[in-house]
Amino acid sequence: MSSGSQTVEGKMYEFTTQSGADTIEVGRKLVRLLEPPQLLLLRGELGTGKTTLVKGIAEALDAAEADEVTSPTFTLLHEYNGTRDGKPVKLYHLDVYRIEGERQLETLGLDELLTPDALVLVEWGDKFKSIRKRATGEIAITASGGDSRKIAVTLKDELASTQTRSSQPEAK
Repeated sequence: MSSGSQTVEGKMYEFTTQSGADTIEVGRKLVRLLEPPQLLLLRGELGTGKTTLVKGIAEALDAAEADEVTSPTFTLLHEYNGTRDGKPVKLYHLDVYRIEGERQLETLGLDELLTPDALVLVEWGDKFKSIRKRATGEIAITASGGDSRKIAVTLKDELASTQTRSSQPEAK
């Protein structure tokens, strides 16, 4: 099930999934809301399905098959090339959990990733003020018992006004 509502921060979409396959499907449908350029925080505890969601986003962009998408925990950054509405899109999946400070974060070259054709998804980015300030929204995933997950997507106002014209995705 999904729903959309307006918040102080912007447009919010909520989904509930019952399995990893459902979470991948939500990722596929989210692509309709994520028009580049975007820098989104991916929030959730270890094992809640952040990378699983990215698998669906990558598939929807024809950037990678689900089994090709892995967590960038040790590599810090994975890059995928895909398309959205016939236009090239770069999907960047970062995990900054192991980064210890802003100075170390600068070595990733985040500014260079933020091109007009980029979707940048950052796990654990909320620990850095510089990323929080630049974020255009966030995707928060919480476990709600067993394999069930609640996924909340918030897009900031400047993006929400253009996104509300798109059809809202529905989750299982």
